[in-house]
Amino acid sequence: MRIGALAEATGTTARALRHYEQAGLISSERGSNGYRSYDERAAVRVRNIRHLLAAGLTLDDVRVFLPCLDGDVAAALPSDTGLRVARERLAVLNQRIAAQTDARDRLEAALRERTAERIRPVA
Repeated sequence: MRIGALAEATGTTARALRHYEQAGLISSERGSNGYRSYDERAAVRVRNIRHLLAAGLTLDDVRVFLPCLDGDVAAALPSDTGLRVARERLAVLNQRIAAQTDARDRLEAALRERTAERIRPVA
């Protein structure tokens, strides 16, 4: 199947597929015309990649799951390595959320302070 058909079948874009291929997560054959050709199993693999990305993992994280990307990743029991990677990613996300929450709180406080200054009567 050509890249456009795979993109349509998996709800992604040709650009994302090329990115997954460059990352070593999927592979294709090249025809004499230079077009990429994917086998039918690529659709399962791409859906699994998208599932893992939607869960918050990165492409680097997804590499850990390479041995099981051709199966049902959502239903399979995760390996110890997979659990470790997921926990590490969760910790990173929690740190980012905490940092963003702190930034929001500081901005909110600064705005409240400035708004209060504008409302104070001038003596």
